[in-house]
Amino acid sequence: MTRLAFAFVLLLGAPAFGAEVAGVQVADKVAVDSRDLALNGAGLRTRLFFKVYVVGLYLPEKKRDAAAVLAEPGPKRIAIHMLRDVGADTFSEALVEGLKANHSQAEYPALEARVKQLEAIMAQVQEAKKGMAIALDWAGGATRVSIDGKPAGEPIAGDDFYRALLRIWLGEHPVQDDVKQALLGGR
Repeated sequence: MTRLAFAFVLLLGAPAFGAEVAGVQVADKVAVDSRDLALNGAGLRTRLFFKVYVVGLYLPEKKRDAAAVLAEPGPKRIAIHMLRDVGADTFSEALVEGLKANHSQAEYPALEARVKQLEAIMAQVQEAKKGMAIALDWAGGATRVSIDGKPAGEPIAGDDFYRALLRIWLGEHPVQDDVKQALLGGR
């Protein structure tokens, strides 16, 4: 009986994890601007046969429809956990590819200055190293980037920019179809 009680106490004190993806424990909840967000889903981004990163999507309440996520006005987080070292240029190029794939030639120029701002933040980091945690947060007004829990660069204005970032993973032409499904709570 004592062992059972001890095990119960350990479980209560242990952090809760929402998922394990490629050996990475993904938290079931995070806070953005003091608002609790729940893990909507998490997936593994691969390139060729390399595991690149685990990505998680956090929302105020779970949603299974990409359009509903994109329309959601409240706080959100895209959490990226790097599984390999990737140079800042390569990381930025991949983001730009994802943005361009989900925006027309007429839409992209409106994002370009803010894309450059994000590229400058990544250039300061120099390399997205294995184990690094990158968070892209929306809490209203601006996209905030943090690296390993510390703010990086200046906030990037506009909810249209954050929606554009979300389209990298949730758009009509996502970076990887199974990652889109995983972020939307599917398999």
